[in-house]
Amino acid sequence: MKARLFVSGLLILMLSSCSKYLDKTPDEDLTLKDVFSNRLHTEAFLSSMYAGQAWDINPVDPGSRAPWTGSSDEMEITFPGSYTHTITNGGWNSQNILDNWQFAYQTIRKTNIFLENIDNLPFQDGYTQENKNSWLGETYFLRAYDHFALFKIYGPIPIMDKVWNTSEDFKVIKRSPVDAVVDIIVKDCDRAAELLPISVSSDKLGRATKAAALALKARVLLYAASPLFNGNNDFKAFKDPDGVDLFAQNYDANKWKIAANAAKACIDQAEAGGYGLYTVANNDPLENYRNIFLQNHNKEVLWATNYQAFQHLERCSNPLGYGGYSIMSISQQLVDAYRDDQGRPVITGYGANGAPVINTETSYTETGFAAAAGKYWPSGVSNMYVKREPRFYASVHYSGSSWKNSTIQMWYSGKDGASRNASDFSKTGYVLKKFSNPLINIQTNTGWELKTFIYFRLGEQYLNYAEALNESDGPIADVHRYVNAIRTRSGLPELPAGLSKEEMRNQIWNERRIELAFEGHRYFDTRRWKIASTTNNGNMYGLNITAGTSATDASFYQRTVADKRIFLAPRDYFWPVPQSELDKVPNMQQSMYW
Repeated sequence: MKARLFVSGLLILMLSSCSKYLDKTPDEDLTLKDVFSNRLHTEAFLSSMYAGQAWDINPVDPGSRAPWTGSSDEMEITFPGSYTHTITNGGWNSQNILDNWQFAYQTIRKTNIFLENIDNLPFQDGYTQENKNSWLGETYFLRAYDHFALFKIYGPIPIMDKVWNTSEDFKVIKRSPVDAVVDIIVKDCDRAAELLPISVSSDKLGRATKAAALALKARVLLYAASPLFNGNNDFKAFKDPDGVDLFAQNYDANKWKIAANAAKACIDQAEAGGYGLYTVANNDPLENYRNIFLQNHNKEVLWATNYQAFQHLERCSNPLGYGGYSIMSISQQLVDAYRDDQGRPVITGYGANGAPVINTETSYTETGFAAAAGKYWPSGVSNMYVKREPRFYASVHYSGSSWKNSTIQMWYSGKDGASRNASDFSKTGYVLKKFSNPLINIQTNTGWELKTFIYFRLGEQYLNYAEALNESDGPIADVHRYVNAIRTRSGLPELPAGLSKEEMRNQIWNERRIELAFEGHRYFDTRRWKIASTTNNGNMYGLNITAGTSATDASFYQRTVADKRIFLAPRDYFWPVPQSELDKVPNMQQSMYW
């Protein structure tokens, strides 16, 4: 994997008149014939496909192809060079958009080359039909995954299920309707699931499995059933050059049932194959949740990618006084979304000036400081952080809390505060804790170990199933069962009986917001539900980071605007295609409203 097969994506063919160049492999100066006559070269070619996946583990840097977290209402990235700011301030366009398009199509082209050449590899040198089936399954999965990576940000996209050569007419390339894109992804997932084992041995962790293929199928069908893709009138005028509708004109309620069935199939087959919700030996709710992301490839993980130590995530999420950059700044809105320890919302809404409407049925208050410590919080912290649900304490660094045998101080003059660094500091008074390993010491550069990022896990599938089933059948017993399983694991009581469909929908939406926080879901959930124009438009709040001289200085705990965001609906629900790609294909249309 010393170099990439094609450096410009879907239509790099247009940039070279030398067809022989297109037969080069990603590793050496070999022809495709050479690659697919040698087992080791073929397997290296397959491995190179994994290298092209978006780095969701890194939402910070300018060239990150996964700006989901900082571009949603979950957090603000303090680093000024992050592309997330270009999205949230409305400055993005077809000239400066990230290169997800070319990277995804680059991998898709590799998968098609592999599928069209694998039959040439002879069964020798230990290569068996079992190997071939597994490699084919992985390839179908990766082709589906990269089509989905494009689908979720572009909607209707060109389907690439063959290798294109320079002699072909690129004028015929155009966007395919949403339903056709979903169909090819589902078919590839089905092919992969037929060929792949439900899990892999320890030496192959990170490779695609049947469980991963079933999970991807369930997720894409959930998206397809959602309002953004299902009967979306905002895009009813979007047609291809031949007048074919790119979005179905009518809402199809049955898509929710199809999505529910796919998620349930994933759950049932995964659990039969040994997967399950992760819990620690003592069933402590905080550790149950925290350790999902610290115990690599645990039984809940359906597919994760290995990133070596990947120190950058730890450095970006650790506070300043611990050697970190303190720049992954969690929003006050997300802090508000965490329930109390009885599972009740502490904030029920906001006034016109952004002031919170506090739920008087709880003991929540934003004044005063804790006189005594609790199980998960020390004495002296703001009462805002007392008696919150365990997932809050596993996910958020807040002032007064303990981390690595020291107290976090994000008020202005504190050791982790804005006065300590001219550019790197928390912009909201909170920093990401989820994913962070307490055994790592950045200052002494010790404790580093393999870092993984989870793309699919069983907990997501529980919520996928519950959401789709609620939309298709209402809040029946199975909806309660699977939402309650997630809540119980995290120490919350079960949902009350008698919820309406709309009430259950709100519960599921909030459960996804908390359970799946920072995993790359919120950005797309708010879009597929068509609420991003509300959640990601206007003021993002934090604490008053320019004030405070101690843990009990009330001036620091005042809600303050941390960022002003722009979301132009319906335009911003989909990304613009890079103009450089449109220039290569005469019949390729720009995304609607761009």
